[in-house]
Amino acid sequence: MSRKIIDISIALDNDTPADQPGFGPVIEYQDPKSNVPEILRFFPGLTVDQLPGGEGWGNETVKLRTHSGTHLDAPYHYHTTMDKGQRAITIDEVPLEWCFQRGIKLDFRHFPDGYVVSAKDVEDELKRIKHELRPLDIVLINTRAGSRFGHPDYIDVGIGMGREATLYLLERGVRVTGIDAWGWDAPFKFMAQRYAETKDPSIIWEGHRAGMEIGYCHLEKLHNLDALPAKGFQVSCFPVKIRGGSAGWTRAVAIIDDGRPDELILD
Repeated sequence: MSRKIIDISIALDNDTPADQPGFGPVIEYQDPKSNVPEILRFFPGLTVDQLPGGEGWGNETVKLRTHSGTHLDAPYHYHTTMDKGQRAITIDEVPLEWCFQRGIKLDFRHFPDGYVVSAKDVEDELKRIKHELRPLDIVLINTRAGSRFGHPDYIDVGIGMGREATLYLLERGVRVTGIDAWGWDAPFKFMAQRYAETKDPSIIWEGHRAGMEIGYCHLEKLHNLDALPAKGFQVSCFPVKIRGGSAGWTRAVAIIDDGRPDELILD
């Protein structure tokens, strides 16, 4: 049996436009030669010529938001309560069994930017791929935004998962979802337009806020979802453990084992 691991995460860097202006990471790089003074401070009497090739060690200093890069949002990010009034869990409290499960992919690349996905859209796509949801399935949403990663318009393209679509998944036991767009909801550009037209505050972050009714996590800024089949893979997305945090970075991957295409379930 062969195993294929597909990276569905984005890399952190100083240049790729993956966040609102001013919200991205700031990385200071120190290469092994420029960082020699640091190693010499630890070992009094050591000289540069005694180091292999005159090199110390590489290091980086990173200023980073928990929602930069590919990350897993905890229910606390959406509201201080979940499950209709219970305290929302933070990222260090997310059950690890949520984060390593059978994955499926719903393909919504055909919808126009700003479209808000409905429960019927989800149901229709599940029928198309012939999949019946099981508790703890990890549902990934493939949107047009994935093709625009690295471009200035990335944060303004793609669809959003509406409240009813999100609850459709949660009511069937899904506890982790993911999307290759900047956020789970429609881009702010379109959300603001709808609010200006309707003055209805319930449309603001409606997919996120569904977590107030049923607590769940979602992955944002996934990538390479077009390389995945509709089903027949596992997803691993363990978050960095930040005490009391609203999110944690993750090197999310999809795992495909040949010969067991739809049996990748952790019972």
